[in-house]
Amino acid sequence: SIEVEQVEEGEWQVTLEGVDVYNPVKNEIRSTGATKVAAWFIDGDYDGRTFCTTQAFFPDQDAWEKLAKALGDVVEPEAFDAFKGTVSLPFPAGNHKRIAVKVIDPRGNEVMTTHDLTSVT
Repeated sequence: SIEVEQVEEGEWQVTLEGVDVYNPVKNEIRSTGATKVAAWFIDGDYDGRTFCTTQAFFPDQDAWEKLAKALGDVVEPEAFDAFKGTVSLPFPAGNHKRIAVKVIDPRGNEVMTTHDLTSVT
């Protein structure tokens, strides 16, 4: 689940709280806390058809260490800190006034949700 809030006039922020994934074999829903999510992505101006990543985060520290090592000197270590978390960077509402958030859990399951920014108070 996510929380979407307006942090200042025209600026929005998303907080990832976790993800629930349905297991069809056991016929149950499994909850994963936000810090165990492998990756999550935001489309800050979702048009309803194509997901375009505008922010990407990698909260699971095990997965993050592998990514940081693979990228090597491409990104400064201080820059990595902003993308380890479960709270997005502030962003402006786009033309469509709708966002999409895509979450990938530790097993590679992918889920997506959308939120209309005009309905958030």
